[in-house]
Amino acid sequence: MAEMYGNLHVSTILLHLNAKNMLILDDLVGDGSIDEAAIHPREVIRRALDIGATALILVHNHPSGSPQPSRADIEVTNRIAEAGRLLGVSVHDHVIIGREGHVSLRAKGLI
Repeated sequence: MAEMYGNLHVSTILLHLNAKNMLILDDLVGDGSIDEAAIHPREVIRRALDIGATALILVHNHPSGSPQPSRADIEVTNRIAEAGRLLGVSVHDHVIIGREGHVSLRAKGLI
């Protein structure tokens, strides 16, 4: 994920975790912006269920350099978290990476 710091486009990775919070799979799911990269709650949760994940961590970068979450970042994260709650998949965090550092939506109380 270190390569995400210098990316000129947005990449989104899902970290799929098991019941012991151990990594099952890291999955590149989109290039483009978080709201334009076909990151749909239904597909995110379906993929987690298909591989037996019980939790997710979303990670994406902001090529602008600022890791501050946009309204779209917050909205899509909360839609995914709600879909996951209904189906038994927890969204532990969404981390945004930028040249200026990183931001955890969980740490900011946005999930």
